[in-house]
Amino acid sequence: MQDKRQFYINGQWVDPVQGQDCEVINPSTEEACAVISLGSDADTDAAVAAARAAFDSWSQTSKEQRLELLEKLYSIYKARSAEMAEAISTEMGAPIALAQTAQWGAGAGHIKNLIRALKECEFDQLLGGHAPNNRILMEPIGVCALITPWNWPMNQVALKVIAALATGCTMVLKPSEVSPLSGMLFAEMIDEAGFPAGVFNLVNGDGLGVGTRLSGHPEVDMVSFTGSTRAGIAISKNAADTVKRVSLELGGKGANLIFADADEKAVTRGVRHCFNNSGQSCNAPTRMLVERSVYDQAVATAAEIAAKTAVGPASEEGRHIGPVVSEVQFNRIQNLIQAGIDEGARLVAGGTGKPEGMESGYFVKPTVFADVNNDMTIAKEEIFGPVLSIIPFDTEEEAIAIANDSPYGLTHYLQTQDGDKANRVARRLRAGMVQINGELLGAGSPFGGYKQSGNGREGGRWGLEEFLEVKAVAGWAE
Repeated sequence: MQDKRQFYINGQWVDPVQGQDCEVINPSTEEACAVISLGSDADTDAAVAAARAAFDSWSQTSKEQRLELLEKLYSIYKARSAEMAEAISTEMGAPIALAQTAQWGAGAGHIKNLIRALKECEFDQLLGGHAPNNRILMEPIGVCALITPWNWPMNQVALKVIAALATGCTMVLKPSEVSPLSGMLFAEMIDEAGFPAGVFNLVNGDGLGVGTRLSGHPEVDMVSFTGSTRAGIAISKNAADTVKRVSLELGGKGANLIFADADEKAVTRGVRHCFNNSGQSCNAPTRMLVERSVYDQAVATAAEIAAKTAVGPASEEGRHIGPVVSEVQFNRIQNLIQAGIDEGARLVAGGTGKPEGMESGYFVKPTVFADVNNDMTIAKEEIFGPVLSIIPFDTEEEAIAIANDSPYGLTHYLQTQDGDKANRVARRLRAGMVQINGELLGAGSPFGGYKQSGNGREGGRWGLEEFLEVKAVAGWAE
């Protein structure tokens, strides 16, 4: 079992001031694979103090200096890809093929795209020709607390850490205590790249401990958090007393609108997307809204795809889905599947219990419910497991109303061969992102949501802007 009790503070790996042991559980085996420390207020304060001390010098570095270090980090990240994939697969249960591609690749893509955004970013701009002696300066906000989730570890670590580094901020990263190994490996890469001491710090801990201390800390200027809406609300309240900036990327309950003229692969694509990463994605299309005339066929196709979806240990090669991340998550999903049954949804695939032959490990049956409506618990709550709810609709207006009838607004999807309809519906969907006919969001596209899905954007130039203050200067000398 790996001993990962130390924290990375002020350029050194240090022992906790007052650590509490916490086992990291491999969800495929239910056995401990590592032990970390949960930090105390003293550990958190030390990391914040290091970041504060480093800010004055790091904030004054040139864009070229920061680019040089970031490009070195990118090279190291690529060179150590196998280690990173192994860490992610072990700690949170992503099948090794998924860990080697999408999970590791998300981090690589964001590093590359944020480097490109930094090259294009102008931190010193004219207000306009009408005011030639007025300048707009874009400056780093300061010390940032970066709190990341367990489901896509490097996706979120890279989006936050690279954007903060690129803009001249210093930071304390608290990765999820459920999947901390990838974040600690990333800290090793930061150290290897040669970033100055104190610019990047890492303290492990849980939300109630380190998370609470960071979000309310008077020396922290910004909190960037990805996780549940419940935790995001708590962080916002705790941060309010110090009036710091809070950027939130929270839950989702994505609607996938399938019209009668959708392409023949639309349903299959939607089911597989829902089940990807064992359903543990905030932007998963978990509500499939299907036009009545093709509804029965869509239900049959979805049930067939679910039945064919293999489930297996993360360490095995293949195109299967792995376990969910923890016993807590497994039990929550089981309760929600049972709620779907109890509330009258029609179970057409999967159900409660583990797949046959999977006695150990937090494995969930790929599950599909039909005849769901938006009053049911499974249509309202974010399940975060391989569970799809199918809802019929009759008209375009009804489909839009059902999709928008949610406290969330992260990503919605729609499938139609009518371009005018696609554009028209996309404008009406209340979400931060809309994907049409399986089209992926382009590199550097802003990621974030409406309503209770959050209030910030990550990725590309929008991701950099989250970490910048705007200063207006009049009387600038040419």
